[in-house]
Amino acid sequence: MVQVNENYLKLKAGYLFPEIAKRVKLYSQSNTSSDLIKLGIGDVTEPLPKACRDAMGKALNEMGTIEGFRGYGPEQGYPWLREKISENDFISRGCTISPEEIFISDGSKCDSSNILDILGKDNLIAVTDPVYPVYVDSNVMTGRTGEALENGTYQGLTYLAINEENNFLPELPKNKIDILYLCFPNNPTGATLTKEELKKWVDYALKNQSLILFDAAYEAFIQDDDIPHSIYEIEGAKNCAIEFRSFSKNAGFTGVRCAYTVIPKNLLGFSATNEGIDLWSLWNRRQSTKFNGVSFIVQKGAEAVYSLEGKKEVKGLIDFYMENAKIMKNKLQVAGYKVYGGDNAPYIWIKVPDQMTSWDFFDFLLQKVSVVGTPGSGFGLSGEGYFRLSAFNSRSNVIDAMERIINI
Repeated sequence: MVQVNENYLKLKAGYLFPEIAKRVKLYSQSNTSSDLIKLGIGDVTEPLPKACRDAMGKALNEMGTIEGFRGYGPEQGYPWLREKISENDFISRGCTISPEEIFISDGSKCDSSNILDILGKDNLIAVTDPVYPVYVDSNVMTGRTGEALENGTYQGLTYLAINEENNFLPELPKNKIDILYLCFPNNPTGATLTKEELKKWVDYALKNQSLILFDAAYEAFIQDDDIPHSIYEIEGAKNCAIEFRSFSKNAGFTGVRCAYTVIPKNLLGFSATNEGIDLWSLWNRRQSTKFNGVSFIVQKGAEAVYSLEGKKEVKGLIDFYMENAKIMKNKLQVAGYKVYGGDNAPYIWIKVPDQMTSWDFFDFLLQKVSVVGTPGSGFGLSGEGYFRLSAFNSRSNVIDAMERIINI
């Protein structure tokens, strides 16, 4: 008799975005003439940069020749891409991250889940609340939590609230935590941490021998100079942090798939006998065993992000989406909504009208004006009463959606 992984049975009814898709599908079937505008899932809409398309086209043609054909590549990524990342994303900001500490992958969503392969099950874990659902669900799936409670939280996890009361800045845990998930600029709230604020977390981790799993997927959207793009801009972070990055949002690679994870070579975990074990070696072994690497063609596209033309085009994409966010925030504020985020991240975090839950507001916008967003409660208990809108869409759709919402 085949037994299942019963940890999956602890999961709540459905992952957030499939549930949204299900409701939208039912609405569309009953309202075939409606003109839906989707500002829910954070998927990009603008075409890939020409520099990336040209590089991938050239790589594809190379693969069609005897001389240029390539089979399996290095599981860690091609050295030329790792070198470009090291130079442009870290050394340029004063972070001493070497190419060997960078592991190319097909998505930070995968990496932020797969990292649990090399971490023990008895670690005490803290997540911010609201939170990107993958952090929580991947811990549930691997048996690192207890059962789900009626309020949607899980036994065994520590939740650190991000809300109006604390100005969307989570407080340090009061108890000792082994693994801390931080995502800044934050998904879903759009909140950010200054270097001074992030240093408090690094100091906490160093003091308690904790590990910070730092998701910097939205760092390219930062506009303010005092906000760090990498946790490694903070002294000591190489001794306590792993960083996840992605080409999905800045270069429009959501359908291409390329990301990377940084694990410093001096970063240690500990065995049951308190022996220091370097996490770089464990992750390298994990990737070599379970991952065959990102395709040569895709990595050539990612390399082009760092060319002069690529940098210019990527900046154009970021400016475009951030202008969308500015339009959305201004329109909604003028209409009387309480709005957060949108200044250093492509997400708008709205306080929903009184007497409504976040799912009520989802259904209200869908049924009244055919606009799709994301209910805050889908990101956690502290997300109730809020609603996320994504700036990833065409300018005309963004303007149209705002006019629909403010004229209800």
